Amino acid sequence: MPAVDVVDETFLVVPPAAVAAVFSDRSNWSRFWPDLRLSVYVDRGDAGIRWTVQGALTGTMEVWLEPVLDGTLLHYFLRADPPTPFRRSRDQLAAIRTRQIAAKSIALELKTHLEGGRAPGVSP
Repeated sequence: MPAVDVVDETFLVVPPAAVAAVFSDRSNWSRFWPDLRLSVYVDRGDAGIRWTVQGALTGTMEVWLEPVLDGTLLHYFLRADPPTPFRRSRDQLAAIRTRQIAAKSIALELKTHLEGGRAPGVSP
């Protein structure tokens, strides 16, 4: 079992293609994950991307884009280990929490940007 296992979901009221375009743009990767080096091992187009991860962590990461109602459910998965094992459980918990906050920050940034001030109840 990986030392860092993060799962997040956020609903965005935009089509999957709009979200996929952000994640397929490699220039965003270093902005979203500055301490990780990503290599695509499955590009699923509008359904998302799977990467291998190296750097501060080694493992896999995935963005799965599920069409739901009038938008997209953005699923995020990170399963990885640090270069050296955590010595204390609180260090592991802190690393997991940091990655959880980062994942939600990315999702909420995309929600704000891609929804572009859309009023609740208005179609994308």
